[in-house]
Amino acid sequence: MSYDDPKPKPAQPISLLPGQAAPTNTATSELSLKAGGTPVYKRVLDLFEAEGIKTLFGIPDPNFVHLCLEAEARGWTVVSPHHEAAAGFMAEAASRITGKPALCFGTLGPGLANMMPAIQCCKVENSPVIFLGGQRARVTERRVRRGRIQFVRQEPMIEDSVKYSGSIEYADQTDEVIREAIRIAMSGTPGPTYVEYPSHIILEELDVPPVLPPHRYRLVNQGADGDRIAEAAELILAAKNPILLVGHAVYTSQSGAKVKELAELMNCPVIQTSGGTSYIKGLEDKTFQYVFSDASIEAVEESDLVVALGTELGEPVHFGRWRHWHAGEANRKWIYVQQDPTAIGVNRAVDVPLVGDLRAVVPQLTRALGKGREAGEQLAKFMRDGKAELDSLAEETLTKSDGTGNTQVHTSRFIVEATKAFPEGGIMIRDGGASVIFGWTYNQCKPNDVIWNQNYGHIGTGLPYATGAMLADIAETGVTRPGMLVTSDSSFLFHIGELEVAVRRNLPLVCVVAVDFQWGLEVGVYKRTFGLGTAETGTHWSNKVRFDKIAEGLGAYGQYVETADEIGPAIARAYAHGGPAVIHVPIDPKANSEEMPKYDKFRTWYAEGTQ
Repeated sequence: MSYDDPKPKPAQPISLLPGQAAPTNTATSELSLKAGGTPVYKRVLDLFEAEGIKTLFGIPDPNFVHLCLEAEARGWTVVSPHHEAAAGFMAEAASRITGKPALCFGTLGPGLANMMPAIQCCKVENSPVIFLGGQRARVTERRVRRGRIQFVRQEPMIEDSVKYSGSIEYADQTDEVIREAIRIAMSGTPGPTYVEYPSHIILEELDVPPVLPPHRYRLVNQGADGDRIAEAAELILAAKNPILLVGHAVYTSQSGAKVKELAELMNCPVIQTSGGTSYIKGLEDKTFQYVFSDASIEAVEESDLVVALGTELGEPVHFGRWRHWHAGEANRKWIYVQQDPTAIGVNRAVDVPLVGDLRAVVPQLTRALGKGREAGEQLAKFMRDGKAELDSLAEETLTKSDGTGNTQVHTSRFIVEATKAFPEGGIMIRDGGASVIFGWTYNQCKPNDVIWNQNYGHIGTGLPYATGAMLADIAETGVTRPGMLVTSDSSFLFHIGELEVAVRRNLPLVCVVAVDFQWGLEVGVYKRTFGLGTAETGTHWSNKVRFDKIAEGLGAYGQYVETADEIGPAIARAYAHGGPAVIHVPIDPKANSEEMPKYDKFRTWYAEGTQ
């Protein structure tokens, strides 16, 4: 197949290098070449379908036009973004909201280079996305030539950012390479993998056996050792003040319902890590954000047992050893559920390690607890205190600027009004710098689905996360739910072109944008480093940008609001209008850079070797 000719052609013999022998297809190989058999591109889709994948993200080129046509014919949701990095972020969001691996493809050369930010992000965020990369036919790629068009060796560029890098060199390797990519992406600490898809194998036809279900070729739902489960249950039942520390993987593995059963038997507070901000349905009032909720700090300091689920116990929780954990360290026990055995004991000592998949281990613990433990008075107190703190914060913002005078809306008021209008059952997407820090403290809603970038801190992911999550959710459930992206102007500009994808798909996505025409977090760094009045080089940009007008130009609904009391009604109008919308809200640049709440607590994540 010529790279320049996307038209399907009859299967051709495999191109071989001089002196290279043809691959053998004996009983040792599952697949064999067969004219009139299954083309490689169809077999690739078969293998991913077996994992329950129903969405495909990427910009089609000659390597992938067959794949896209076939996927759409099978009823897949095929999404072409405007930038390859956005395709990767969309796939990452799809993996989060479905609890399954996701699939993304990129064209050879610049396409894969453009995709690198998303690949690296998936590695740090522990997202099991399989990246499929187009490439020239090997007979071309391996020649000694200069001046080849649209070509670079891609595996050396990518392999340090993925858990596995493989290539389908011969058509009959299709099953083993794809399965290995999925197997490694989903094993231990999840993460991205890469499969090279050279053009010479795409149309080769195979005599294939039935596709194996996942449990036939990889370990799924691994349970923990029975003796360790019994030991953990004994500790839980004997504890006076246990807590559940719930991390990012509880959401991305879609284990919320199982964790709810465990939490009800433990009758204890649920403490969210900064990455685990999706509230488990039915546990909203018993859940508190670590550090950003005063009730969470009290619960941590008084705890004598921690059951840690789906968290790396990293810097944002002070490794479970420092600051709020330090006082009770000598008497506090730890139960750690972790799929990767090499992570046990790395960041802190653990009393009972439960090595296995959350989806299997949590039900094991639930069964072992029998009738569970009685609730103490502390849980009810934390629930009262948590609600009172949230109400107090909302009331406190009424003393801040509402945009009716000479000062724009205070960021805290922006967050309160926007999140109060969050639709029931919706998907929350977060993005930004300073606005996210305000959100940690002032957020008034408790969504069951939150998509944001925490570990890597990669801003600009909001729009592709929103479209990817919403489209994957529709493909998975058949139900269209509203989405709300709460973001800031600098972050929104990264991938603003992806708003067209939301328009194309008519998604009920409302983007509420805090606008101060500056990199607010970085302006704050200048002020704290050099004092007020210093030059703030490189942190300010044009104040002539109107996001509502950009939205209209892309076919979305745009609104411009200047006061706090207009935000909620504007959001209601946007959802009533249907389709995607952008609400431009001017915020106070001084407050946004100088008054970030609990910033001193946020800074403790960056302890630079002291924790």
